Amino acid sequence: MTEFLLKHFVKDYKNTSNAKVRGAYSMLSGYIGVICNIFLFLIKLIGGFVINSISVTADAFNNLSDAASAIVTLVGTKLSQKPADKEHPFGHGRSEYIAAFIVAFLVLQVGLTCLKSAFGKILKPESVLFHMGILILLVVSVLIKLWLAFFNQKMAKKINSSVLKATGTDAFGDVLITTVTIISILIGKFTGLKIDGWMGTIVSLVVLWAGFNIAKETLEPLLGEAIDKETYDRITKKVESYKGILGCHDLIIHNYGPSHIMATIHVEVESKENLEGVHEIIDKIERDILREMEIFIVIHVDPVNLEDEESQTRKMEVIAVIKEIEPDLSIHDFRIIDEQDKLKLIFDMVLPYSYGEKEKEQLLHKIEETLKSINENYELVITIDNSFIGE
Repeated sequence: MTEFLLKHFVKDYKNTSNAKVRGAYSMLSGYIGVICNIFLFLIKLIGGFVINSISVTADAFNNLSDAASAIVTLVGTKLSQKPADKEHPFGHGRSEYIAAFIVAFLVLQVGLTCLKSAFGKILKPESVLFHMGILILLVVSVLIKLWLAFFNQKMAKKINSSVLKATGTDAFGDVLITTVTIISILIGKFTGLKIDGWMGTIVSLVVLWAGFNIAKETLEPLLGEAIDKETYDRITKKVESYKGILGCHDLIIHNYGPSHIMATIHVEVESKENLEGVHEIIDKIERDILREMEIFIVIHVDPVNLEDEESQTRKMEVIAVIKEIEPDLSIHDFRIIDEQDKLKLIFDMVLPYSYGEKEKEQLLHKIEETLKSINENYELVITIDNSFIGE
């Protein structure tokens, strides 16, 4: 079904790296979401009034919020496709994240409203009327929402969309909510227990939890999140595959929307290489990554003197000491300055975020103490870096 809809409503739907195709995916999801959720809202609202059930009514308004969310997604997608201008030189891709955050706010608002009504039902319990037609409609709504959840999750995977992923997750939550509502009606029918208020509370809490998770997932790229290991490895392996590149470090990625990504990276090249030749290699890497990965990358060059045997020996010595103390540490930009009565070892060291200030001081003291036990003339000049990779 998903492939059928994509084939007939999304032009060039297999080219998922294209920004316009990504937008078409989101638009299709938005239109289907509006139609399905407004339909479910109407049947559940009518059903909730007919059988006097707060859990069914709460579920109905949850579907209304989902319809509003789909509309917000449509607007956000349209805005994210606007080209860059002088006020927004990096484009409008983050509009998609802002749209998802508005969706989260709407979901949270619905959850709080329904929770208030559910508490009222707990304090003053009322019987829920049993109606087979309403029960059948609720079962049908579970099936519709289940399909909608799988549909959005499959689309999210195709284009790596946080908005569609959140929409799919929300739909799975709706399946749980409506199932709990059905159970509430059946328990009331066969036992006479007035648990509608309690079930409404469960429904409301699930809605609130879904809203919190959507907000959390949306805020992370807006605040600036770490690079996932897979993306880090993919880019660094690509960069290091070019002739003349000895290694790379300090990869930083800035996300201006799922299809608007900028990055910077430091690469090490042999210092004796011709500057014009190195520049040509760097230009080629930048062009290739932009074409193949749609990432605008800027590369900084660090020269390394491989013919300086003393520098290489000291570097291996430092690495051995550091790895013995803490295997997760790494160093880069190593160089030495030989002065009259001391030998300066200058390098950057990457620390995990788990290190606090006290632990950091203790670690630096231990490294310095160990290296000076090897050579008392060593003087360390260490610049602390933190990893930009998600742990």
